[in-house]
Order: sequence, then structure tokens, then C-alpha cells
Amino acid sequence: MITAGIDIGSITAKAAVLEDGRILGAKVLFTGYNSRQAGQAVLDELMAEIGITREKINAIIATGYGRNSVELADKAITEITCHAAGAHFIDPSVRFIIDIGGQDSKVIRIDENGRVVDFAMNDKCAAGTGRFLEVMARALEVDLDGFGDLSLKGGAAAKISSICTVFAESEVISLISKGETRENIIAGIHESVASRVAALAKRVGVTEPVMMTGGVAKNIGAVRALEIKLETVIRVSPHAQVNGALGAAVLAGGINR
Repeated sequence: MITAGIDIGSITAKAAVLEDGRILGAKVLFTGYNSRQAGQAVLDELMAEIGITREKINAIIATGYGRNSVELADKAITEITCHAAGAHFIDPSVRFIIDIGGQDSKVIRIDENGRVVDFAMNDKCAAGTGRFLEVMARALEVDLDGFGDLSLKGGAAAKISSICTVFAESEVISLISKGETRENIIAGIHESVASRVAALAKRVGVTEPVMMTGGVAKNIGAVRALEIKLETVIRVSPHAQVNGALGAAVLAGGINR
């Protein structure tokens, strides 16, 4: 059986295709202004890469904030459920998921079957999200891809106290003018993100093992800062960014067509 999952996020659209529990492929594209087109495009490009046609796919589930715009999907399921299913598929021993996306952050506690036990979500403020890191990288004139490695080279993390992204950006500019190093500022930015996400996680109750998903999971500085705040090791899968799409593809296996 071949199934597909499409995850439409605020910044990127992801697709994943499974065949009988085996990953055939995954793809990430920028969402752009039209989430419906993004869902179609990311699946089309993935199908071309792995050499299958739409007729070969038995079921498709859409997830993410733009899930209801994906017309080719058989069903739409919330990203909370799909991230739980994806993490369980990748590593069945995982009991807690931290997902930091472009415009929100989520923490999810799951049971031994990958079902959601409890969760909390910050979708009201950009602080503690990928968008926050993008704004800070722009203020520092640093490539976001190099953000994580630079923060690990810092000495004492600079203090970023503002909760609001706009005010935090002003703080960063002020620190630059005072001669603070980029490395220390970036370390402080990651510490700020980690503090907000850790507070969210502690509300739900962290249960080990912990996995981090979402695009920010590729940022080693953010991962390390969270490990320090939560006093635990955080697992990061090579499929972290497409975890929601993988979970959607897993759940599509339960659709009868």
C-alpha cells in the first residue's frame, strides 16, 4: 500500500510517501502565498523524483495550518496528531515531542502507541518560533543555516529579555552597537527561545525520551539550549523537518477507499 502525507506550514510545504511502512521519499518546498498550489506542487515534485503517479497512491492525508486547502487529500488531520504519529513511526520509544515551526511551537506527550496524551501550543506570538530566529538572523546579517554552529562558539550568552520579537530585535541591535560578539548574541537568542519552549514543555510534563521535530531541529544551537533547560538529551531525526508529513502518511494507511 502506498500512502502520502502533505504538511502545509506557514513557511514550508512538506510531502512524504510511504510504501508498506517504508519511506519512498520526502520533499520540502516554500509554501508561498497559495497553500493549495503548494500542496499540489510539493507532492507533484516528490512523485516525479520517486517515479510514481497519483494513481499509485492509495490514500493522502493533509495536515498543518493549511491542511483544509489541500483539495487532493482524502482527509485533513491536525498537526498535533500527525506529529505524534510521525515521531512514533521514526522511534517508537519516544514519549515527548518538541516541534518548533515557522510561526508556532508545540509540545506533545504521547503514549506507547503514539497517541496524544497531552499537548500545549504557542501560536499567539512569534517568540520561540522559527520566524523569531529568521528575524534575529537578519538583524545580525548572518545566514540562518550557520546560526547554530556560531552560537556554540560563544562564550557567555548575551541576555535577551524581551518577549516580543520586535523589542527583542531592538535589543539585538543595541547589543551589536555595544560591541557584543555575534556568537554571544546568537547564544543568547537560542537561550531565549529555549526558555519559552521549556516553560511550555514543563506545563505538559516532560517524559523521556524526548524528540525534537520541525525545521528548527536542524539548528544545533537551539537543540543544545533546550537540552540544558530541560536537563535531558533530545533526539533529532534526519527526517525532523518532514515529521508531520510522515505522520500524515502513516495515518493515511488507516483510510479505506
